[in-house]
Amino acid sequence: MAILGSCLCGEVCFEIDAVTGPFEFCHCNRCRKLSGASSLPMIRVRTTDYRSISGASSIGSYQAPILYRSPAYTSYFCTTCGSPVPPAEPGGDWLEVPAGVLDADPGLKPDKHIFIEFVPEWDCISDDLPRLTVPELHRQRYGKDLPEDFRVRSHQEKGAGNPSPDKAT
Repeated sequence: MAILGSCLCGEVCFEIDAVTGPFEFCHCNRCRKLSGASSLPMIRVRTTDYRSISGASSIGSYQAPILYRSPAYTSYFCTTCGSPVPPAEPGGDWLEVPAGVLDADPGLKPDKHIFIEFVPEWDCISDDLPRLTVPELHRQRYGKDLPEDFRVRSHQEKGAGNPSPDKAT
């Protein structure tokens, strides 16, 4: 049975057949700015398991400046209510779906906190889930360390200057 999802106003609706995970609380600056919270819970889904049902023309996007390498960090949102939503037609094999816009239980629980260097001082992670820094996450996902001279950057730092990790943040 498909899991339905929608934005706050109901203009954008979609469904997914299955979630594969991971299901992560992302604390990077960009996800915090997008969500307005201390983290953004995101669930990984195969694009073949995702379908836009309605409101595709109401999905806007914003490409943040590149911090490390292409592609840019792109956020998608309902242009009526501002809720973060998946893109109508995602590219690639995978997409990340903001867990808060799912209308039913995805059958998967969060498995970790990522980018914990960016947890704001006013926040306190109070669960026992693993907590990964950028280098630890990179090592887990790609099986190798970041270059020694790699430096974590915030969303406010624009331009090049860092060795390229395998995934932009």
